[in-house]
Formats: sequence, C-alpha cells, structure tokens
Amino acid sequence: MSRSYGDQCGVARSLDVIGERWALLIVRELLLGPKRFNDLMAGLAGASPNVISQRLRELTGHGVIRQRDLGPPARVRVYELTDWGRELEPVVLHLGRWGTRAPLPEGSWWSLDSLLLAWQATADPGRVTGRYEIRVGADTITVDGTSGAVRLRRGTADEPEATATTDAGTLHAVAFGQRPVSAAVASGDLRLDGDPEAASRLTDLLLTLAAAPPPPAGGAGSVPAAARGPAARAASP
Repeated sequence: MSRSYGDQCGVARSLDVIGERWALLIVRELLLGPKRFNDLMAGLAGASPNVISQRLRELTGHGVIRQRDLGPPARVRVYELTDWGRELEPVVLHLGRWGTRAPLPEGSWWSLDSLLLAWQATADPGRVTGRYEIRVGADTITVDGTSGAVRLRRGTADEPEATATTDAGTLHAVAFGQRPVSAAVASGDLRLDGDPEAASRLTDLLLTLAAAPPPPAGGAGSVPAAARGPAARAASP
C-alpha cells in the first residue's frame, strides 16, 4: 500500500495518488498517447523496472491509468491515461514551466516526450497553424494547430501540410540551438517535406525552445544563466 498524508486537503489527497517518486513522470510519458512498458522505461532514465512496475500498479489502482491489450497484429499490452488521469495535463505543463528556474541536473537528458510537451506548452498558436508530422526514428507525432491551440499526440496526421523526419540526437541539437536547421538539412540528418510555407511554420516549432528567453533574473528560485544552460531555460515538463 502507498503511504498517505492522512490530510483531507485536496492537495494532500492528490499527493497521496501521484506524489510517489516517478509517478508524475509516468503520467508525463503517457500524455501523448499509450505506451508499452519498455517504451515507458526508455523515457524514464534512471528508474528501475521494479519501481516503475510498482508505480504502474499504484496508479492503476487509483484509477489514473489503465492497461489495454492491442489486438492483432500487434498483440501487446499498453498503458494509457484514464479520463481522470488526463486531467493532469495542465498540471504537468505548468510544473514544466515552473521548474525551469530549478538547476539542471548534471548529465541529464530530455526524453522525447518531455521535449514534445515543452513545445506544446510554449508554441505560438498564431504561427504554428495547420497540421504536421514529426517522425523521430520509429515514433510518429502529429502536431495539430487547427483549433487555435497547438496540440501534439502520437500517431499519424490526416494529410499533414509538412513533415520533419530525423533522429533523436539531431532533434535535440536543433531544438536547443546547438545545430542550425540548415546544417542538419544539408547533412541529411533532418528532412523537411511539404509545402514550403508550412515547412517554415514547422521549423518555427522546432526552434521554439532555442528562441525562448530565459526567466526573469532575481525571482524566487532563479538560477544564474551560466548554470542553467539552453535546456534548463526551456519550458520542460
């Protein structure tokens, strides 16, 4: 049994459900769509399989996530958020923005989902209009800016206006301004296809974090710019 604060406050009761270590990061990893256990582990560097298995059991017991068996030809079991669990999305995105003033852990790495959610949290819906696909290795992500907000999810897009195809290393380097888009395209590590204007809007999304200004200096919890680095300054969920 998980521990309880024994407090009737809604904050304490929420922490009874999602306050154990790794629990909220599991929610983060499922916000864009269902995942198999091994795919969850890939996005949670440093977590042991036993601990993640325990957290999955607890979150399932609390009704935050559920298991689902995919039919043929896949025949695999995936974890996904329930409707109640999905209500945590704005909480996770806000925590991502709030946490940008905390120090960046030494040797840390962004999971693909944390990068994608950071884009969702910071993208300009006035610029990223239309529907796009981002293909990173075996992952396909739909970017949908047709409803006045930028939404990302796993899966293919219906008639995308532009697509970006790359690998995880190139995506991170471009996203944090460590490699120019032009150089990545010239080397073949990044391919942009589709309508040129739509491809330009998709490029704007890829560069959202690199262009993000650092948080105001002097605020509570602020960290010197030299200590933050480009990744820490971005809005990471």
